[in-house]
Amino acid sequence: MRIEIWADVVCAWAYIGKRRLEKALAGREPDGAEVEVVWRPFRIDPTTPDRAVPIEEAWRDPMVDAALRQCAPGLSPAENRVRISEIAAADGLGPRWGAAWRAASHDAHRLMHLALGHGGAGLQNEVAEQVMKAHFIDGADISDRSSLQDIAVRSGFAAGAALLDTDAGDQDVRELLLIGKARAIATSPTIVVGDRALAGAQPPEVIADFLAQGDRSRELPAEVRRLRWAESLLDQHDPLGALTMLKPLLDEHADDPNVRRLAARGYFHSAQLSRAREVLEALVEDALDDSYARLMLGRTLQRMGKEDEAVVHLKMAGAMTPEYA
Repeated sequence: MRIEIWADVVCAWAYIGKRRLEKALAGREPDGAEVEVVWRPFRIDPTTPDRAVPIEEAWRDPMVDAALRQCAPGLSPAENRVRISEIAAADGLGPRWGAAWRAASHDAHRLMHLALGHGGAGLQNEVAEQVMKAHFIDGADISDRSSLQDIAVRSGFAAGAALLDTDAGDQDVRELLLIGKARAIATSPTIVVGDRALAGAQPPEVIADFLAQGDRSRELPAEVRRLRWAESLLDQHDPLGALTMLKPLLDEHADDPNVRRLAARGYFHSAQLSRAREVLEALVEDALDDSYARLMLGRTLQRMGKEDEAVVHLKMAGAMTPEYA
């Protein structure tokens, strides 16, 4: 069974959730099934600057203060920090607890992703442990390359230190962030098994019950999964993300009408109207009775200011499918 943890390593609940998952796994009845825990990237604060800021300075920022209050309604940021410290201590984290820096986590996620590719889930889990320990217990700046390189060496992933000075893993992490968004991952941490998700750092017994249900998902071809993720991103009003998700499909399955329709929607909603028109005209030429392609082509031509051309396709779309009229 593969367990995915979608989490941001600068999220205190991610580290607490890691300990709780470990307790849940330790208490499982042995059933012979191999368990693999894989970490996936999540971003709790996309506005974090590239250069880390001392945490006390960050707390004085009104936007950060407002965000912290939203995370814990009814508590001041200071009260919430005390609460989380107490919870962390109860879960065996400490004795010192608390980040010293408001730090960007992108390179840390790159290091963890590269560790998975080079040494598997076990190595990645050790890197995740050392990254979060450095951030929450040692007070290190985990956005600093030299700190991450030291972490890589301590974790047994010496090769990762040199890789951090390249762009290795960068695009993979960015795509995984998009996949998480497409899969509606909205909380750090979120534990995923198959197509089931458990949001938040739940108690070990809740996690154990969740894991006991196993992976009941139906395996889908990779192309179908990617197509569905692109659809999800379009539904979330992220056409550029959808086009990024579609790129491999456009390269490998350029003739598939479903891929082309989604690409046309992505071009349309990202105001790439000439590209949308090109794709839609080809779709209509290939299938004269494709009323949806005609509808989209008509709307694209309208936005381009070509009303006379648009009206022909809009009328035909309405005649073929009355709800489009």
